[in-house]
Amino acid sequence: MKVLMLNGSWREKGCTYTALTIVADALKEEGVDSEIVFVGKDAVNGNINELIKSLKEKCAQSDGFVFGAPVYYASPSGEIQVVLDRLFGAAGDELRFKPAAVVTSARRAGTTSTLDVLAKYPTINQMPLVSSCYWPMVHGSAPEDVRKDEEGVAVMKTLGKNMAWLIKSIEAGKAAGVKQPEDVDKPQTNFIR
Repeated sequence: MKVLMLNGSWREKGCTYTALTIVADALKEEGVDSEIVFVGKDAVNGNINELIKSLKEKCAQSDGFVFGAPVYYASPSGEIQVVLDRLFGAAGDELRFKPAAVVTSARRAGTTSTLDVLAKYPTINQMPLVSSCYWPMVHGSAPEDVRKDEEGVAVMKTLGKNMAWLIKSIEAGKAAGVKQPEDVDKPQTNFIR
């Protein structure tokens, strides 16, 4: 079992990365592997097509996902939004019905609006959204600050454990003969008469 995590920060080893490593440690304690992919630089330097191709392959091999972003101007980084826009278009089948979680980091505010944007990606693609004991956010200006955010650290650990539990539950259900839902071909409407 493996969880793919996307770090949508400008900083490869900053606060968002720190939050994701806490989730990864909790997953490891539960016997679930993880991989953190830094998407920040490849989202904007002309490598987006190669990045999406690589991520699509990784998605096919993953059982769950965590999408992480810092707060910039009360919303997720443009980098993670570009990647998720493209990834969900290119790899919807590889993502569908697999659990996902979202996390954010901020110095102070804008976290709930950022989480709201990030959560829309998995919920439009029939992906169970993994929750924690509070909104999945950490606070601090530097990685060492994030590690001092006791509540945020506890929330990230709980998120990792909940993700591991859900992945294992889905696998147990499959082994017991519980069928996965089928993808639906929903009608598309507009509001013009």
